[in-house]
Amino acid sequence: MSRTNRVLLIYTGGTIGMGRNPETGALEPLDFNHLIARMPEFAALPVAVDVHQFPEPIDSSDMNPQLWGRIVQIIVGHYDRYDGFVILHGTDTMAFTASALSFMLQNLTKPVILTGSQLPIHQLRTDGKENLITSIEIAATRKTDGTPRVPEVCIYFSGKLLRGNRATKINSEGFNAFDSFNLPHLADAGVNIIYHDELILQPDFSSPMTPHFAMDSGVVVFTLFPGIQEETVRYILASPKLKGIVMRTYGSGNAPQLPWLMHALEEATERGVVIINITQCAAGPVQMARYSGGFLLKNVGVISGYDSTVECAIAKLMHLLAHSNDAEFVRQQMCRPLCGEITL
Repeated sequence: MSRTNRVLLIYTGGTIGMGRNPETGALEPLDFNHLIARMPEFAALPVAVDVHQFPEPIDSSDMNPQLWGRIVQIIVGHYDRYDGFVILHGTDTMAFTASALSFMLQNLTKPVILTGSQLPIHQLRTDGKENLITSIEIAATRKTDGTPRVPEVCIYFSGKLLRGNRATKINSEGFNAFDSFNLPHLADAGVNIIYHDELILQPDFSSPMTPHFAMDSGVVVFTLFPGIQEETVRYILASPKLKGIVMRTYGSGNAPQLPWLMHALEEATERGVVIINITQCAAGPVQMARYSGGFLLKNVGVISGYDSTVECAIAKLMHLLAHSNDAEFVRQQMCRPLCGEITL
């Protein structure tokens, strides 16, 4: 795999490129090309960095599947000209985007690193400079055989490189904004960057990357809680466009043993709705055979999400439902790790 010694920086928006409006005090997007022109650190990088900026920066709260498709198109259009890609993105939905891209970029053979900051990059105490510079360095790093060191979709934030579809936002205030509870870090950046190569995915470098652009938004997340009402659940399940549900259950995948709930879930699965069981806990997997509450869910056709994050479960469902109308096929694929997103 030939080197280009270039990294493409894709600026979608987010706090990292914001400035404060002097009249309202609110943060607003700035021209990111203008910001990095004032950063002497860029001149010291061992690779050239080009910037592709969205015409209008996106508040990450407004991120959606169509914009994910636009990011994929940008990567595909520049794939052969760059050693890696760094995506600047707002933190609120960064884990959703990272999860989605991991499925949309099948057999990815180059690094795609998402990063951002909690403070704008021009502010004195910003975390943005370190996040950005280290992300670029990771995106450009190769192994001794010439292949990319981290050919995955990842999130880099505050010294930690995380698999994108394993990451979740854990802190809205501190610089330590992301973690991956069910998979160790792929790398840790201190004085040196320590890569944990045994954890990093290895694609088939002899085969091309296959992009996917379609996502099906006919999915919903609902969380079980004590006192959940039958009318509410049935209203959700009766939606005519509903194709998939990520159901956040208790502990190791348990639900209240309510006959009406089991009956409603069974009716939904029988008409082709794919229901995925993930835990409300930050860490640990679903084990549906462990307690009777989980076993009952399994009996009515609910599928284990294993140790998936909610962001990943949603993105994976949207990806699979966009490419198949066969509910049983989607259930089977949800139970398989497609790109390191679950541990069996």
